[in-house]
Amino acid sequence: MDDVLILGEIKEGALDPRSLELIAIGEKLAEDLGSNLSILVLGDSPANAAAEASSYGPAKVYSITHSLLKDFQPEIWLAALEKACQEIKPAVFLMSHSFMGRELGPRLACRLGARLTTDCIDLAVDPQDKLLLRTKPVSGGNAIAVFKCPGPLQMATVRGKVFSPVERTEGHAEVVEINVQLDQNMAKVTSLEIVKEEVVALDKADVVISGGAGLGEKEGFEILEDLRKVLSKTFGSVMIGCSRVAVDKGWISSDHQVGLTGTMISPDIYVAIGISGAIQHLVGMVHSKKIIAINTDASCNMFKVADYGVVEDYEKIIPALITKLEDRS
Repeated sequence: MDDVLILGEIKEGALDPRSLELIAIGEKLAEDLGSNLSILVLGDSPANAAAEASSYGPAKVYSITHSLLKDFQPEIWLAALEKACQEIKPAVFLMSHSFMGRELGPRLACRLGARLTTDCIDLAVDPQDKLLLRTKPVSGGNAIAVFKCPGPLQMATVRGKVFSPVERTEGHAEVVEINVQLDQNMAKVTSLEIVKEEVVALDKADVVISGGAGLGEKEGFEILEDLRKVLSKTFGSVMIGCSRVAVDKGWISSDHQVGLTGTMISPDIYVAIGISGAIQHLVGMVHSKKIIAINTDASCNMFKVADYGVVEDYEKIIPALITKLEDRS
């Protein structure tokens, strides 16, 4: 077969939003290949997720149900994915660049004799030879490269928030059950406890206020925090972001970083304060619906992508803005 196959990750019984982004790009690739899109879901009870997946327009949904797939045990999941790919024989297999994709992608590619490209930010089909063009950041995010690999199976993991999620359709696709033989002895590592780490979910914010080297010092983020508190009264979720320089200087933790080496975001409003606009940062936030830039350098790159720009010292602008907003609230 020459289908494009998507691994649909399940989170709390439903498809993870990243999987909906994969479906969107998968549809485009299938159209360019003149083939179909299929979705694969795995778990101890994936029936609800399979039914949900069928409503997003795939030709088929493949489902693997097994009690050993309740928790994520890499070797067991790997065996299930290997069996599924051998049976389905897709031309393209896509996974999210999530913890699961990073853990399983390289191992699966090795077992199937395929060449995997990880952390892709764009995918396309070469019209000449129908091979997958895989675009990803390289050299620490300072450059963008396009890779093309030979082979009957094309594999890639895709970074989240670079494609818009697909919308539901009226129809429902056929759900095909794949039977696999799994054994607990396949597992080489057992998880004793799963602890949720509290991190800043920038990609879920409605508004992101980011600071860069232009803040001058760590205390600049205290001013940004004052603005965040005021805006939180109007907008649902307002979070603090930053550029890579701010992290390198130790002003703020890396989970706040926006860009190719941080988090890719597309909020309703993005406020860039003291950020020059290096390419690795711009790629991470350029899809924001409205971009506001505040910088003393009128020639910086951030103004080239901004919808609104203010050439002024942020220490003058932000307090005045906070006062104005408080007066209106």
